[in-house]
Formats: sequence, C-alpha cells, structure tokens
Amino acid sequence: MDDRSQPLDSENGQLLLKLARSTLMEKLGRRLPPAEAERLQSALTDPRFQARRGTFVTLTLAGKLRGCIGNLFPTDPLAESIRRNAVHAAFQDPRFPPLTAEELGRVSIEASILTDPQPLPFSSAQDLLQKLRPHLDGVIIRQGHASATFLPQVWCQLTNAEDFLDHLCLKAGLPRDAWKRFRLEVTTYQVQCFEEPSH
Repeated sequence: MDDRSQPLDSENGQLLLKLARSTLMEKLGRRLPPAEAERLQSALTDPRFQARRGTFVTLTLAGKLRGCIGNLFPTDPLAESIRRNAVHAAFQDPRFPPLTAEELGRVSIEASILTDPQPLPFSSAQDLLQKLRPHLDGVIIRQGHASATFLPQVWCQLTNAEDFLDHLCLKAGLPRDAWKRFRLEVTTYQVQCFEEPSH
C-alpha cells in the first residue's frame, strides 16, 4: 500500500506538531532536552513520515491567524515538509512580522496533511457550486498566472459556496465573480488536520 494513502493516526499527528514546535524553538535559540529530541528523531524514521505529501502549517495567536504557509503538491518527505513550512509560516509569511520567542509560548500550531490534488471537471458555475463539498474540499483555482487556494478549514468562516468562491477569486487577484464569468481550472484536495492540545 502506498504510504501516501495511509491516514495518519492522532499519535502521528502529535509527533508532527512536536516536530514543528521544536523546529521553531531551535530557530529561536531554544532546544528540546536531548533525550526528548532523540525520541522524536527516532519516531520520525517511520516510513509514513518519509512519504512525500503536500502540507500546510498554520499558526494562531489568541484565535487569530499568525502565519500560514504550505505546499499543495507532494514535493518533499512529510517530516521535512512540516519542518520547512513551520519555519516559513513563523518567519516568512509576508502578511506578518517574524514570530518572536515570547509569542512562541502562546502560539498554537496546526498541521494539515493533503491528499494529492485532483482536477474537478464542471460544465457551468451552477455545476461547480453543486460539485463542491463544503468542509471536505480544499479548493485551488487557476486562470493563466493567477491562482489561489483555501484549505477546507476556511469553510468554517465562509460557509456559503458562493462566498467561498468569491473570496478565493479575490485572493487570486481576480474579479470576485470570475468563477461565474470565466473558465477557471478548479482542483480539489482533502486534508487531515492536527491541532496541538489546548495550552
């Protein structure tokens, strides 16, 4: 069985979150105790963490977004992808200043593991609305050089499919109603999402 098709269990997810947090600690000059670091590295040798997967890492502070970066396509082994996207979300998201050591203690980390994106064929704007699955599908739209994605978690804020597509078009730099007026390429994917236990 392809390791990419195996869902991860909650223990695997918590290991990835620990990896993300320890990576940020290191960047800010703090380290895990040696025994704990060794246990983490040993656990990450599991083949599931070597399978190539698309991932996103999202940081929130007091319930508000503090950084979110990811890759949609499976270019790197899972553990490496989480490590890299944690660093990018914390220090290279252009919407936010770099994360500080003081904030790290208060920030919550979420890791999303993606399925491989699949094209979604549709015949009209109405057909597209009917084929989208709120809360299940992450959506990528593309027209020429313009593209954008929303993770499935965004359905929690934009529960109506029309609003979801309107905002996704705006994120891509397209007119709000581009999905009604133009022929867009639409691709969907699903995620397994893991969150740190509440502090």
